[in-house]
Amino acid sequence: MVRRVAVIGAGVGGLASVKCCLDEGLEPTCFEQSQDIGGVWRYTDSMDDRRVSVYRSVITNTSKEMSCFSDFPFPEDFPSYLPHSLLLEYFRMYARQFDLLRHIRFKTTALTVRKRPDFAISGQWEVVTETDNVRESHVFDAVMVCTGHYQEPYLPLDSFPGIDTRFKGRYLHSQEYKDVEAFRGKRVLVVGTGNTGGDLSVELSRVAAKVFLSARSNTWVISRVSDHGLPFDMVSTTRFNHFLDWLLPSALTRRIKFRKFNSWFDHANYGLASTKSSKFKIIINDELPFCLLSGTVVLKPSVKEFTENSAVFEDGTTEGNIDVVLFATGYVFPFPFLEESVRSLFDDNCSLYKCIFPPLEKPTLAIIGLVQLTGSAMAGSEMQARWVTGIFAGRNKLPPPSRMTAEVLKKKPPVKRNPSERENLRMSFIGYMDEIAACAGVKPSMFRLLLTDPQLALAIFFGPCTPYQYRLVGRGTWSGARGAILTQWQRTLKPLRTRVADDDAKSSSSWCWICLLALPVTLTAGFLLSKYPQPDWGLAQGV
Repeated sequence: MVRRVAVIGAGVGGLASVKCCLDEGLEPTCFEQSQDIGGVWRYTDSMDDRRVSVYRSVITNTSKEMSCFSDFPFPEDFPSYLPHSLLLEYFRMYARQFDLLRHIRFKTTALTVRKRPDFAISGQWEVVTETDNVRESHVFDAVMVCTGHYQEPYLPLDSFPGIDTRFKGRYLHSQEYKDVEAFRGKRVLVVGTGNTGGDLSVELSRVAAKVFLSARSNTWVISRVSDHGLPFDMVSTTRFNHFLDWLLPSALTRRIKFRKFNSWFDHANYGLASTKSSKFKIIINDELPFCLLSGTVVLKPSVKEFTENSAVFEDGTTEGNIDVVLFATGYVFPFPFLEESVRSLFDDNCSLYKCIFPPLEKPTLAIIGLVQLTGSAMAGSEMQARWVTGIFAGRNKLPPPSRMTAEVLKKKPPVKRNPSERENLRMSFIGYMDEIAACAGVKPSMFRLLLTDPQLALAIFFGPCTPYQYRLVGRGTWSGARGAILTQWQRTLKPLRTRVADDDAKSSSSWCWICLLALPVTLTAGFLLSKYPQPDWGLAQGV
């Protein structure tokens, strides 16, 4: 029987895991190597402890309603997209609300996590920690690893001949970037077109003499601001859109998405992406197109090699007088504290059952927050923690290790990818959330809701798939979930209502007619999704 649980890391996943352990009557002890909660979202100027943190200007890519803990909405006066300071404030509010801090041991590093000699019977782990140079050994019934996937910078210098032998300028990984001051007046080359590479290129373009952005793959750029000025993820991440993705051929849905992306600007004209490519990545950036249009950022292909002060690109062009090369090439997650026999069972989240469990004799080790979703990783981490703690408490069951291994091998990609490519293996947010929610017994039934609460059913099906939906039924039901769903747009618009503008065009009657016409569609979708199996969301590509 699992009782004592070690939680490693007090970031988003760690806080959710401690809270879920308490909900299940378990006894969590969280080990956090720094002096505070927040993980990567707790900004620091210091690089002394090599702790990965966000840069000073970072803003969330997912909106507050899509990113909140499922039973704890953000304050309504918080903006939809949050700077790190407000997000950290929200984490502190969450920790105070559920009295989580007393279960966290700060300035304590987990050095080793090893199976006990009788693991095959007990499933227990020996955890060795260090606090103020004093080591201590503990025995736990289960371990939840919540260190995320921003652990160790991935800096593939071997792929860039000359960077560490001939190049006389400075090079660094984006982990070391904090603000623009060190780059003022410099000619900067940014390598990598993920979200970080795009953000840093835009920011540096305001102070640098010139910024070059090296892209290896097709990249589609979307804005946080969608139709009518609403948050993009709230408009796009709906069960109705999810149903269309399931219903329509993948080639057609991809074509529709590409056309939508190109309605903002033609990506081929900017050299970013082609509609003919089946391999692509999607990033969130509101300003990159204008920077490219104004020439403050210049897009370049992959780097072939470096000379003393120049970068030579795959197309044969050269850019000289490069002062700084900034690698936005992602991270690896080595989990150095886990024993080798456990680490060898998985090389990334593709080797974990449901992206959580390594196939061990006893399911008492869970990796939380390693999953890459097309939506909020915060919501995904909380859902994982709810299911995992239900398993530890004996309410939920896992299949035998042989079946878990077989499913992992079935979904595992045929070739090993480097970390920057692994970032693109994003799983459908709704598909994955529903899959884990079904395992945990907390997935809402659309068909049942249509019969008992049509207003709520319509809001769930056509509105944003916010985390509150997973607090309507099953273990951990929250009495405020229905109200939170029906008022989510009010909380989204509240921070914008700092000046009232009269609009006589508003009409509630038109919305009522839309709802009435939508009822047959919702009934049909609810029936089909419950009757027929949905596609394998194991490695869904793109949005």
